[in-house]
Amino acid sequence: MTKPSPSPSPPLIRIGSAPDSWGVWFPDDPRQVPWQRFLDEVAGSGYEWIELGPYGYLPTDPAVLAEETSRRGLRVSAGTVFTGLHHGPAVWERTWAHVAENAALAQAVGARHLVVIPSFWRDDKTGAVLEDRVLTPEQWRHLTSLTERLGREVRERYGLRIVVHPHADTHLDDEDSVTRFLDATDPEAVALCLDTGHYAYAGGDSVKLIETYGERIGYLHLKQVDPAVLAEVRAEELPFGPAVARGVMCEPPAGVPALGPVLAAAAALGTELFAIVEQDMYPCEPDAPYPIALRTRGYLRSCGV
Repeated sequence: MTKPSPSPSPPLIRIGSAPDSWGVWFPDDPRQVPWQRFLDEVAGSGYEWIELGPYGYLPTDPAVLAEETSRRGLRVSAGTVFTGLHHGPAVWERTWAHVAENAALAQAVGARHLVVIPSFWRDDKTGAVLEDRVLTPEQWRHLTSLTERLGREVRERYGLRIVVHPHADTHLDDEDSVTRFLDATDPEAVALCLDTGHYAYAGGDSVKLIETYGERIGYLHLKQVDPAVLAEVRAEELPFGPAVARGVMCEPPAGVPALGPVLAAAAALGTELFAIVEQDMYPCEPDAPYPIALRTRGYLRSCGV
């Protein structure tokens, strides 16, 4: 009797994209494509996985969202929240209310992660300084302890793993701040979402971080920076929003870091990881994202994923 062939193992690196790659930064904005068009085009580009993007952009009724994604062959990898936990216990209740609605929707549509982004120290549109760009020792303690609490409560109540996303113009961006944060937090409660573009924006080496802190890498955002534009951004001290509008985040493989070595280092960890393409492009022409997405998906296939 012939034995049935074993089912193929799921890939270690699961590729997806996000509303960000379609120029979506806000729940509702006339310069953004309608959510139906995003879903149609991300599926047409060959991606299977998506993130939810800003809460309220995609339908927040789980039944509607599940139907709209499933009929296009799409699945949800994560939701996303912004937090300001370095401000201490006074912001906990407000933060939790925001986190809970995002986590509940993500859980309801089968996601396994919640991407947590620290708040900006300067306004990403105007450049107005909102607070000191360097945290005090007390603020560091608040950031690490409350992020651990968030990780434990999100896991307990919603079954999701939080992955903290270092981001330009926040207090977690470069190698020093990211490694300090990782060294000060419990691996059981907190993992990292390594965004290759944001980390390069702040001068970090993604391959080095994966090789050094591999057990803490829980999720990837794939993105590249245009070095020439980045030099202008640094010289002019541009905030992140205007830097994106100038094209600092570019279509791969035109920028840095090279994504092949990043993906190879991630695959060498031997663990399942989502790798979600996020090419910041707000604002952008509505017809621009789809051709870029098609080319990017083809490029990633050439990298073996």
